[in-house]
Amino acid sequence: MDLLYKLLLYIHVLSVIVSIGPFFILLPISKKMHLVGKEELDAYLGTFRFVVRLAMHSGHVLVISGILLVMSGPWTWNTSWIIMTLLILFCSLFFLARAFSPKLRKFQEKDTNKEELAVKLQRTIWIYILLLITMLWFMVVKPALWA
Repeated sequence: MDLLYKLLLYIHVLSVIVSIGPFFILLPISKKMHLVGKEELDAYLGTFRFVVRLAMHSGHVLVISGILLVMSGPWTWNTSWIIMTLLILFCSLFFLARAFSPKLRKFQEKDTNKEELAVKLQRTIWIYILLLITMLWFMVVKPALWA
């Protein structure tokens, strides 16, 4: 393995960590969101928006480094675990784009049931984490699902 490939692999793994890790911080925050005042809620919402933005940008690095790894490594685009990872990636991109922003906007509406919304937000976080961890599983285990 040459140095460039190892560097790309390191960048790829680091971007996975940055994509997944911050969402675990959001779990305890989401539990408290319905209990806090407006000022603290605004801080929590800002944290959520930052984490979603961070995940999107680290996802760009993840995709670019992944493409470069496939192009320079021993794997082909027809490899089953790469295809499955890409399929889940597209699902997670759609999910990320639609899942968080509408819920975060509803927290600022007057007659919103914030407790119910916090539960939905927690569920959304877990679904997204599950999608990301599933992709991670495919990248680490590299199962041969078909020939």
